[in-house]
Formats: sequence, structure tokens, C-alpha cells
Amino acid sequence: MMSLKSRVMMAGIAGLLTLSACNAEESTKSVSDKAVVTVNGTPISETQVDALIKSQGQKDTPELRKAVRNDLVSRALIAQEANKKGMDKDVDVKAQMDLATQLVLVRAYLQDYVKSHPISDSAIKAEYDKIKAQMGDKEYKVRHILVDSEAAANDIEAQLKKGAKFDKLASEKSKDPGSKDKGGDLGWIARGNVVPAFGDALAKLKKGETSAPVHSPFGWHVIKLEDTRPLKAPAFDAIKDGLMKRLEQQEVQKAVEELRAKAKIEDTSAK
Repeated sequence: MMSLKSRVMMAGIAGLLTLSACNAEESTKSVSDKAVVTVNGTPISETQVDALIKSQGQKDTPELRKAVRNDLVSRALIAQEANKKGMDKDVDVKAQMDLATQLVLVRAYLQDYVKSHPISDSAIKAEYDKIKAQMGDKEYKVRHILVDSEAAANDIEAQLKKGAKFDKLASEKSKDPGSKDKGGDLGWIARGNVVPAFGDALAKLKKGETSAPVHSPFGWHVIKLEDTRPLKAPAFDAIKDGLMKRLEQQEVQKAVEELRAKAKIEDTSAK
């Protein structure tokens, strides 16, 4: 179960749509394509040096620039030898080269899209308020037992009413690997961190009470509320950047979905 801050910071789009690969601030430094060194007549440009330094995320220093130039010289020599051997004509190599080119274009497009579709402060604040409302104003100290069927949950409820220990039953019966060995202990959680059915049942319990069986997409739960405490949400400024990236990712996802909707996509794998 995650806090509001963790939930915000971890949200995002997987794979190439993850903006961590393309949200670096653009350098205001102007660069040229003049060659800084040639390798067997093949130029290595200042732009290439700058691009590699930027990708490494290190402070630009004369020492780093020299090391990067040397690295690019080595790369050029190896690439030249690979071309002599005809490796650039190999089907697998060509496929990897095409994918590498595509990845650069994807990153450039996404970075440009984010820059040209800035997220307003009001949108970020609205997202903060929405998530804060979902989280509620309490945290709950909770144990639960997760089973596959309503019958199994009813049996657990009956055993508890006869005096069985909740933590012992959880260790024996629960299928939740994260809490089973801890007697069903989920620690402190907020209502917004769990699926609606679980959260709704949790909100109705008083300290020390155990719920009737609750169905969720994960199975059937028997829930015990051990304690409550006020939930203090992180300050807006503390998670503003994370919220902005979350909204950027959502906007990118919408843009990609629009591109897919307009495109003619045919599955030719079976042809």
C-alpha cells in the first residue's frame, strides 16, 4: 500500500512513453556541426559530443569533453571495421539500427510534445485536490485474510466468531503473499490506496471490529480494523513536480491514442 506521495511519484506510462527518458531540460547553449576530430576522414561533430554529454547527465567540463571525444573516436573506429565486414547489411543488425533511430525520434517527438503542451498550475492543483479527496483524512491500521471463495471467507468469519485468532488464521489461510507471514498485517493504509470495495468496508468498521466477507477483484477478504489516525497529506509543493509529470504522461498517452485512432494498422503476422 502506497502513500499519496508514493502513488503520485510512481504513476506513469511504461516503456517508451515513460517521460523519464525524454523530459530533460533542453540546453540553451547553441551548438554547431563543425568537426572537432576526424577518424579516417569521417568527422565527429561538436553536436555529437554535446549530445553524448547531455545523455550522460554529467556536468560539462573540459575533462569530460575530452573523454567523450575519445569515446566517440573509438566508436567510429569500431563502426568502420564493422562496415568493412558488412555487418551493417546483417538483417538483425539493420533491425537494431532501425529501432535505435526510431527510439531517438520517439524521444524527440515526446519531448517536443510536452514542451508545446505545458501543464497549467491550475491543472496541477486540481489533480492534487482530487487525489487528496480520494485518500480521505484517515489512515487505518489493518489486517486482512484473502481467500478465493465466499464459502472460505464465511468459514473464516465463523471461526473468528468462535474465538479463533485473526493473525493465526491469516498465516494459515490467506493467499496474500505480502501479509500472510505477518498475520495479515497491511500496516497503515489510506482508503484511497485500496480498491473501492475494500475501502468502503474499511470506512464502516470501528476500532477492533472485523468485517463480513468483502469481494474485490483479488478475491474475498475478511478485514480487521486495529486502529485509526489522522492522515496528513504531503504539501502541494512537495509533490508538484511529480504531479506535473503524471499529467504530462496522461497527455502523451492521449496523443498516442489519437494517433492510433487515425492510423491504418493492419496485423499481417498471419498472412
